[in-house]
Amino acid sequence: MKALLINPPFPTSFWSLKESCQVYGTKVLAPPLGLITMASLLPPEWELRLVDLNARTLPEGAWDWADLVMVTGMLVQREGLLPLVREAKARGKAVVAGGPYATSLPQEVLDAGADFLFRGEVENTMPLFLAALAAGEKRGVFQEDAKPEMSGSPLPRFDILDLDDYTVMSIQTSRGCPFDCEFCDVVNLYGRKPRYKKPEQVLTELETLYRLGWRRAIFVSDDNFIGNRQHALSILEQLTPWMKSHGEPYAFWTQASLNLGQDLQLIDRMTAANFSFIFVGVESTDAASLGLSRKYHNLRNPQAESLKNINKNGLSVVASFIIGFDGEEKGAGERICAFVEENHIPVVMVNLLQAAPQTSLWRRLKEEGRLLEGMHEAGDLSSRGMNFIPTRPAEEIMEEYLQAMARLYEPTAFLQRAFQAILHMRPTRRALGIEENRGIASSRPASNQKIIKENGFLGLLRLIWRQGLRAPYRGQFWRQLAAVIRKNPSRKVRYLSYCGLGETLFAYRELMRRNLASAREDRQLERQSAA
Repeated sequence: MKALLINPPFPTSFWSLKESCQVYGTKVLAPPLGLITMASLLPPEWELRLVDLNARTLPEGAWDWADLVMVTGMLVQREGLLPLVREAKARGKAVVAGGPYATSLPQEVLDAGADFLFRGEVENTMPLFLAALAAGEKRGVFQEDAKPEMSGSPLPRFDILDLDDYTVMSIQTSRGCPFDCEFCDVVNLYGRKPRYKKPEQVLTELETLYRLGWRRAIFVSDDNFIGNRQHALSILEQLTPWMKSHGEPYAFWTQASLNLGQDLQLIDRMTAANFSFIFVGVESTDAASLGLSRKYHNLRNPQAESLKNINKNGLSVVASFIIGFDGEEKGAGERICAFVEENHIPVVMVNLLQAAPQTSLWRRLKEEGRLLEGMHEAGDLSSRGMNFIPTRPAEEIMEEYLQAMARLYEPTAFLQRAFQAILHMRPTRRALGIEENRGIASSRPASNQKIIKENGFLGLLRLIWRQGLRAPYRGQFWRQLAAVIRKNPSRKVRYLSYCGLGETLFAYRELMRRNLASAREDRQLERQSAA
């Protein structure tokens, strides 16, 4: 069997990081982890070709080569996935679909022509699909109510990726989240009871990537890496010596809840393993909005103190905020901006609230008759207009959103926050002389060091060209870099990483302004036509 595995294109969004990837000399942020995990469950005698349309176009002859076309996608990839299904069927190919979009809105994918569809996680349902295929069945939907144990999840097929295309590589140590925020679809997709890989599985994945030559950052794509503190510590306990024995080849990114900021021991263990960037869902500065959205853990933990603790102790925060909650008072955007500036958070994701299908928010709004028809394809809370009728004027919310993005993503303001974040961050563990000595060599092997330096040097040249030579704020770039080198020299690489991420934010605010202005005009025309 010849299977063509396709990852549909993403629309431009916060997470595209297109401009930042250009600085790093890569094509796209991260690979399709679900697709390469599924690939590991296919029979070993099958021939596989993977095409990530975010990085490359379909090669000539790919359709003719394939016996079977397998596609995956998130909700935000809807506009790319459905045409692929239709094209494959027009060419007479059997089509298999899965992923979050197919799980949440299966009928749309089936109506487009998918022959086989996976709902939910694939580990328990792949045997059902293979048995149906062997029996000559032509169609089927495969779903198991029981969630698979992560201890049985296979080693992803990293070998079928073109590693040079990606800025970060993705792994996963758990699925599910113990919290139940009203707007989040994690519980619908993966459940509230987290399931875990064993530390040995995680190290096997890292060892595989190491042998394949991967030397860039790794994103631990858990819904909440610290959802189970003991599990996180068990991973870190084995990860730290592995990193040292391999010359510290990776920096890790992940997602964590705000309560991390109240656990200094866990932060210390994460920095010892070389975690660097942490995505945190702050969501709102308003207690009423947090309570209504069931973000209770953000009420139990002081937000400003927690974020300052995370940054101060060596982890960089990527903070997410949402505008448009029910009962939200006017000025939410201004309050978010003030909070971000006061706490020196450089990288901020500002979102318009959307109701993702099958979430508690989606069900409630549907019962209240507040969902807007034709806008249920929400998937990226920052790149589309609201898909429901809010409790305050939508125009007011959108204006606050645009003003917040214009203020927070303005280059000089962003660079100033990045500078202050670095000044408030302690030096690296190595600079402080607190690296643990467990009888493991901590020097980087020469080959690793050469690869890391070459990648970093080329990225630095691109960044200097963009921000140090061409940009109108180039003077600020050089003044702040010089001050970082004087005042916190061991953090100069982290500061430059902030600058690289800023490239995306600067371009993104203009794109969102155009997109939302267009959406506003469309709504005005609709109202005029209705009148």
